[in-house]
Amino acid sequence: MKKLFKIIFGLICILVLGFVGLVGYATLSDYRPDPISLVFEKQDAEAIAGQTNFRFLIWNIGYGGLSRDMDFFYDGGKQVRPSKKIVEKNIKTIETFIAQQNDIDFFLLQEVDQKSKRSYSIDGYSKIAKIFPQFHTSFGKNYDVFFVPVPAFDPLGHVLSGLQTLSRFEPLSVVRQSFPGNYAWPQGLFMLDRCFLVSRYRLETGKALLVINTHNSAYDDGTLRSNQMAYLKNFLIREYKKGNYVIVGGDWNQCPPGFNPEFKFNLMDNENRMDIKKDYLPEWKWVYDQKIPTNRRLVAPYDEKTSLTTVIDFFLVSPNIEVTQVQGIYLNFEHSDHHPVKLEVRLN
Repeated sequence: MKKLFKIIFGLICILVLGFVGLVGYATLSDYRPDPISLVFEKQDAEAIAGQTNFRFLIWNIGYGGLSRDMDFFYDGGKQVRPSKKIVEKNIKTIETFIAQQNDIDFFLLQEVDQKSKRSYSIDGYSKIAKIFPQFHTSFGKNYDVFFVPVPAFDPLGHVLSGLQTLSRFEPLSVVRQSFPGNYAWPQGLFMLDRCFLVSRYRLETGKALLVINTHNSAYDDGTLRSNQMAYLKNFLIREYKKGNYVIVGGDWNQCPPGFNPEFKFNLMDNENRMDIKKDYLPEWKWVYDQKIPTNRRLVAPYDEKTSLTTVIDFFLVSPNIEVTQVQGIYLNFEHSDHHPVKLEVRLN
């Protein structure tokens, strides 16, 4: 009996020491981005000449690992990642779709992996950047963890991922702006460091066009998202007061103000629903396609009749910009748990 107790005690000590070592190393190696980080700068970048109409596409590509047959443990499912063959197929199909969008001036993508276990270390960022070699591309890192230890028996492992913006025009600058706040220690060591990526373009008028790629928090009680929205609001107000044109697009992980879906086939997800407040920026335009869901729950593989869906991918446009068209693109959640959305605008 004593021998059994010693074995059990030894195993407990190994587990405790292993946990302490993991948390200790995670603390020392924790990615701590600056509040503001310059990603790219070219002070003599040419002004955008002779064009006032622009087309945008936003898409959370789910790192190629969240296709229609996938559920996910974070969302109440069981799976951690699909096979490498499926991830490769998803990424290839995502590349093909993007390559077909020849009329798009700005691509704002989220959950683009550079080197992560969940996507078999496939560099999705470089693959997408090569689609339009004449475009400028930039990366805003928001997930850099050496080892995510959950779930216990099949850990998510290392993750390096972020936001990718591609543009037909060369920016004056690209800046990574950190959102405030994170989960408490030690949970925060293994979670995303949320941010938005600001690309600034010179216009002939002397003003600037700001294209902002955002990916707000998920899975929190709403506190993080509320603080992030307050921080973003102050930034947007300052830039608009300068006379600049501002477009924000991405995965907000919350519904637009007063959202009332008109889905033809899908069920609306009202569980733990969070809407942006109607008085957030009263004169600005929230732009989305209320007929096309942009996200599905990952508690089970996708089923058009039973899966809960919502709209959390959309645009926010400053008052000096006219919206001419918005279109959600229904892809049956075939290769991502999100759908892309297109936008066309005209600068006034």
